[in-house]
Amino acid sequence: MYSYLNNKSILITGGTGFFGQKFVEAILNKTKPKKVIIFSRDEFKQYEMETKFKKYKQILRFFLGDIRDLKRLILAFEDVHLVIHAAALKQVPAAEYNPIEFIKTNIIGTQNIIEASLKTGVEKVLAISTDKAVAPINLYGATKLCSDKLFVAANNYAGKKKKIFSVIRYGNVVGSRGSVIPFFRSIANKNIFPITDKKMTRFWITSEEAIDLVLWALNHSKGGEIFVPKIPSFRIIDLAKAINSKAKLEIVGVRQGEKIHEDLIVKSEASNLYDFGKYYCILNYNIKFKSRKYKIKNIKKVSSDFFYNSSLNSHFLDINQIKKRLFKY
Repeated sequence: MYSYLNNKSILITGGTGFFGQKFVEAILNKTKPKKVIIFSRDEFKQYEMETKFKKYKQILRFFLGDIRDLKRLILAFEDVHLVIHAAALKQVPAAEYNPIEFIKTNIIGTQNIIEASLKTGVEKVLAISTDKAVAPINLYGATKLCSDKLFVAANNYAGKKKKIFSVIRYGNVVGSRGSVIPFFRSIANKNIFPITDKKMTRFWITSEEAIDLVLWALNHSKGGEIFVPKIPSFRIIDLAKAINSKAKLEIVGVRQGEKIHEDLIVKSEASNLYDFGKYYCILNYNIKFKSRKYKIKNIKKVSSDFFYNSSLNSHFLDINQIKKRLFKY
């Protein structure tokens, strides 16, 4: 799976973020890329990352820029084979207060990624999405839904250029900035844990699982897919108990734009949904599956009434399982 990246030039937008750093570390340690380019607007994080990976300075490049700037992207994309689009504004409350800024980055910025890829020699582009893009109730989710739609539709414009645009969609990554686990750990010694709702559930994916999905999708994508991993769910109250079993749970209510449960696939997407074994694949409605020649065995069509919700998941982590997983992070 990693060998696919050998001798390739790879660019990661938002490369100084949590996922970007984990992904870069993995591919530098396990493969032999021609060049790895970190594209982001945070010069201090780039400096920290350059210091951290100084032994790879021969192949690692740092490119300051904003995905809102199309000209800068075109310059950065020269001689790049693969693009991982991880740059986004992500905080739900901030999106509700600053909607136009999220639109500029998550929607217009994504269109810039597509246009820059079409104008250069980029072969494959993979966008990283979120469960909040599914039946969104907040602006952040709505911008990511638009981003996903743009990526799937971009394959219509590639024409004879043989460019591939695909999406991966997953839930909160364990330990990522802004997620519930680092927050709960930061208050682990306190006697009160604020809980939105006792029924609240979320999907659980590790950074290693997210990286594996990205690599798998890069290797197998044909264009227009949304790949979704099969991952467990957990209850927020179980997470709190796993971190501090003696803490009192204080119900604080739902924040603006927050769901009690998350979806990764809704029924309206199931009409063109396939089971690829470890992952699900949602194809655009105008893509005929038989026209694809995926090198994957035992692909199955999923029932048209299928949906994938964190509260109704067949795989739930109990408190002990959560504790074991937390021990690694």
